[in-house]
Amino acid sequence: MSPVKTAPAELTAGDAALRTQYLNEVLELLYPAPCRTNGAPGTPIAEYLVVPDARRPRLLVPAGSRRVAAAAVRRYAEPQSRAAKLKRDAVVAAVRTGASAVLLRDRIRVTGPYSASIDGFLSEVLGRELSVSVHIGPARANRKPVVQLIGPEGDTFGFGKLGTGPLTQRLVKAETAALTALGGSGLTRLTVPRVLFAGEWRGLQVLIQSALPVWLPRAPLTQRRLVAAMLDIAGCCGYTNGTVENSAYWHELRARLGAVGDRPEAAGLAAAAELLVKHAGDTVFRYGAWHGDWAPWNMANLADALLVWDWERFATGVPMGFDAVHHELQKRIQSTGDAKDAVEQTVRRAGELLGPFGVPPEGREVTALLYLVDLAVRYLTDRQAEAGARLGVLGTWLLPVLIRRVEEL
Repeated sequence: MSPVKTAPAELTAGDAALRTQYLNEVLELLYPAPCRTNGAPGTPIAEYLVVPDARRPRLLVPAGSRRVAAAAVRRYAEPQSRAAKLKRDAVVAAVRTGASAVLLRDRIRVTGPYSASIDGFLSEVLGRELSVSVHIGPARANRKPVVQLIGPEGDTFGFGKLGTGPLTQRLVKAETAALTALGGSGLTRLTVPRVLFAGEWRGLQVLIQSALPVWLPRAPLTQRRLVAAMLDIAGCCGYTNGTVENSAYWHELRARLGAVGDRPEAAGLAAAAELLVKHAGDTVFRYGAWHGDWAPWNMANLADALLVWDWERFATGVPMGFDAVHHELQKRIQSTGDAKDAVEQTVRRAGELLGPFGVPPEGREVTALLYLVDLAVRYLTDRQAEAGARLGVLGTWLLPVLIRRVEEL
């Protein structure tokens, strides 16, 4: 079972070029004709500062109010390093003092009828005055326009996601359903956003959710608190028990594997999955719910609350402990940059990671490897490589470790 390591031509494009292209696509979606985004004469709708510039766009910040602009930058995302925090704070200071005219030279002026814009639509359905800040993310198959909604006083009160194609529309609908279900599930160990609006606008699937107060001071996150929150999610829709081979989970995973059977990586991945289930044998596993993308950047620990967002991958009936394995892997990839070694080290820690989730000792490595199969199928289904995602080519990091570890069981 030899993993495929060939990158498609799409991966040769630079991130800056892809971001610039995507910026233009997003503007066309949010401000469709007769709106104009080239500064043409007309009724003003919005004016944006491009952070850091038009060649490397990451954020569009409303330029009309210094207070709103500062809030847009400060609450855009939590920096993952000291250097990133310093850069963020410098931009916040610039927009607060008016120095942005020197540091942020690129601007986008939008004109046209307010009612035809995303600003007008959101103001109407939410019944309040607002400004929109737009996030421009890196290339990924599941990339979608994400907007931050800010009140006149600089209060961030919501975030919106807009599904534009079959994949992202499905994900936005899935997150809407997940947040609706979780809102009435009686969670006690974590806090999730509330749905403020869900519907359609000009063929786009729209989800507006409440803003969690991620900008409040953070507290150290203990492993005990993290595990307790993951267990809270795992049990929110009930449990089932049984062998992997006879589980609804394996039935669904095999169907997903079959759906990507035309991909070069599929044969080796499917063979590894079948062998893995054979090794699982008569071991009884417990199945529950999982967040699906529980990573350090999708959570914030405060003194009195653990905030968790981005629920578009939420699912039920998966082996216990998937969230713990996913979190460990993403944390390692983020801290080292060596994705292949991150996979290796994560699997080696399976015993320690999965013990608190009641996974029997003989089933812990199997669980970690099943998670890798699940993640690989997700990447293939979403066609992350073709979208230019940094880790899209599975043969360079995930598949070699997965296949070798399965064959060594």
